[in-house]
Amino acid sequence: MKYAKVIGFGCAFAFSAFAGNVTVNPRATDEALVNPDMGWCFYKYSNRLWAYGINTPTEDTLDWFPGCSTVYLRVLWNDIEPEEGDFRWDLFDSLAQNWIAKGKKIAIRIICCNQTETATPQFVRDAGAKGYWFEYATETTKSGKLPPRWEPIYDDPVFLAKLTNFIKAFARRYDGNPDVAFVDVGSYGIYGEAHHWNTSQQALHNPENRAEFVRLAKIHLNLWKKHLPNTYLVVSDDLDGGWSREPDPEMMRYCREIGIGFRDDSIFCFPPPGTNPKCPFKYWAHDGRARKFAPKFPVVVETGHATVLQEGARKASWNNEAYVECVEAYQCSYMSIHDFPDVHLKLNRSVVDRINKILGYRFELREVSFPESVKSNAKFEIASTWVNVGVAPRTKETTLAWSLLNADGTVAWCVTDNAFDFRSLEPKLKGVEKPLSVRTPCRFGFVKRIPEPDNAVTWAREVGRQFPDTMSYLKPGTYTLAVSVGRADGAPAIALPLAGQIGQTRRYAIGQIAVRP
Repeated sequence: MKYAKVIGFGCAFAFSAFAGNVTVNPRATDEALVNPDMGWCFYKYSNRLWAYGINTPTEDTLDWFPGCSTVYLRVLWNDIEPEEGDFRWDLFDSLAQNWIAKGKKIAIRIICCNQTETATPQFVRDAGAKGYWFEYATETTKSGKLPPRWEPIYDDPVFLAKLTNFIKAFARRYDGNPDVAFVDVGSYGIYGEAHHWNTSQQALHNPENRAEFVRLAKIHLNLWKKHLPNTYLVVSDDLDGGWSREPDPEMMRYCREIGIGFRDDSIFCFPPPGTNPKCPFKYWAHDGRARKFAPKFPVVVETGHATVLQEGARKASWNNEAYVECVEAYQCSYMSIHDFPDVHLKLNRSVVDRINKILGYRFELREVSFPESVKSNAKFEIASTWVNVGVAPRTKETTLAWSLLNADGTVAWCVTDNAFDFRSLEPKLKGVEKPLSVRTPCRFGFVKRIPEPDNAVTWAREVGRQFPDTMSYLKPGTYTLAVSVGRADGAPAIALPLAGQIGQTRRYAIGQIAVRP
């Protein structure tokens, strides 16, 4: 048995070599990762254009908030299309460009009924759409009750025609857009959360009207799914009609069947356990539903308005240990910053750091075994062991790649594992890890005899260029072996909790391999 040491890769590795093979045991880092389909969502617009991003400049992409990957834009239809066909996409674009430039994403909800302002545009009502005015009874201002707001009849043909035109325009910009993390179906119910008890003269929240509630909900679900078939859509847990205890109601099953994901709006809206005998929930209601979605759909969790819940009479509803606990209970991939972000981080920094270690998926590389040297074009294997220490699975195809890097960090050769998919890594739940060992077939280099005669070779030799009899597209020498996780073509996409990253490439140095001619 002989031992060696790798230096110059940004971290220390413990490894041994036997019979020409090297075994490396990388040490995982605690860093917060920004990865696709997971992370913290900053509520730049939260039903109101001034909450919670009014004090956050347009160019601030919250790089200082660990793990923040997404900016959430929850706006009124009237804000985006105040006049028919006059779209204020600049309200999104001016903000989104800075996030996209950093490799981050946007998420969107368009609302048709809200308590702070009338959400459906005036031109829809002027065209004859039916609806009614309501008083939002649970909120008041310093000057008294909120003024009346307007709610549409959700299957009114004029309303649906105008909404469909808007969704078509929205889809032209955003369907299949790789910079969009998710879109909420928000055209049904107050706040876009599919509930009606504060508003509806149709009494859609009453159990005897359940069939009508479901019929209307399906109209809106199908409308968005039809026009955005290539976009990850999610719906509120209130699509069951309220805070039902039913573990898997009809509408939740329907959403999974048509490929729509799940979000909880909102946790921490309930009193602490035992303080109210009439409340059956522990800080939240629907983690059981979320776990039915989690194997295929990234789950979104929203706290209640944290600024409200952490102050005054409702302060007891907020619990830091429960904050961490809910991430696993929901198998959560996205967590909200439903607050002024600087305030939230200051009050909850230790909790944010704990959540970042388990939120979404998190792939740790525990062991790698590879040869010290290989012959160009010869077959060999790289063995590796992986663990997902996050609470959620990866739900999209994700590929393992091994690369040889030149001294300047450029790629000399890249091999992908076409058999292993990181979707097969089960998350760590209740402290149980489920590691998987992978053996990746590899060849570094490509060797081929040049056929004779060949016009290209003949022409080149006529002008004095030297051509060998055999071509080899990898020069002999010693290269850095790097690992990456991402697309099927070998392009890295996933950040790993692993030291030794080469620049910002999401390729991580593991050791060295000598390539022989």
